[in-house]
Amino acid sequence: MNITEIPTEGYEKVVHATDSASGLNAVIAVHDTTLGAGLGGIRMLKYESDAACVTDALRLAEGMTYKAAIAETGQGGGKAVMNHDPAAKTEDLFLAMGDFIESLGGLYLAAEDMNMTVENLETVTQRTQYVTGRSLELGFSGNPSPMTAVGCFIGLQATARELFGNDSLAGRSIAIQGIGAVGSLLARACREAGATVAVSDIDPAKVEAFAEETGATALDGPDGALRHPCDFLSPCARGGILNPKSIPKLQCKAIGGAANNQLLTDEDGQRLAEQGILYAPDFVINAGGVINLSGEFQPGGYNADWARDRCTSIDRALTEIFEIARTESITTAQAAKQLALTRIAARRD
Repeated sequence: MNITEIPTEGYEKVVHATDSASGLNAVIAVHDTTLGAGLGGIRMLKYESDAACVTDALRLAEGMTYKAAIAETGQGGGKAVMNHDPAAKTEDLFLAMGDFIESLGGLYLAAEDMNMTVENLETVTQRTQYVTGRSLELGFSGNPSPMTAVGCFIGLQATARELFGNDSLAGRSIAIQGIGAVGSLLARACREAGATVAVSDIDPAKVEAFAEETGATALDGPDGALRHPCDFLSPCARGGILNPKSIPKLQCKAIGGAANNQLLTDEDGQRLAEQGILYAPDFVINAGGVINLSGEFQPGGYNADWARDRCTSIDRALTEIFEIARTESITTAQAAKQLALTRIAARRD
């Protein structure tokens, strides 16, 4: 295996690995470990270039630092990205990924992310101990998606309270982009709470089947949710979807969802504010997954009830962030980052 370090300002370590035997082509980015080891999922996706893969790893790792700081999980921020077609998974690929993670000596802690499964993680652990989110049957926290959905639901309630004066979602309209592991669970929870739900996804057949099963409204195209008039837009797919092209077309009053890095650039947070759209920062509202993972480090080990109860901290964090944004006349994205950096600086002092 060939491992090359990529010096990157503002990051503790960024490394690129290639392995001719397994075909591995992957990047691990560790942003900041002031609060603990850089925890973050392994994402498997085919990128147009290695440069695009590195860029995504950097953005995701930085977001994990802020997410962990605000959620107070006791970890820092990191991310691994495998530049591979998810349809071409092999055991050798995941074993090599384990070797790559092991080479960092615990600076990075792996978990499940896009196109990865708990079973894939179990293969990775054959070569490294630095893996979280393994199966519940083995005493670990398992798939983080359900708790991510729980946290997003709590976050939508907090956003509703800021916007409408109460946290009920009954009678509210919610458009969800992406009905995968998290989006589908969030959609069901919102329906059960009495909300009107509309869904879009890159797979139209999935949209139709989900709508028929749950009574949700099926929207056309992967970006149908972005154009749909609603109270809440909930992005639960890819990042970068809030940008100069999409923001003028939005017809929502607020945004809160599970996708990472929803803003393409920091300036897009200002664009949302100027358009009168309340934004629940993604690395705050989608923290249920890392909160779930942090349960593995608690005395006595993982406990689902503890993790679920701990997700209520998302409500408190968003309430504080909305207040900071109002008081200081800054965007909610700026307020969230400011809060995270304050907590990291406090530990350094």
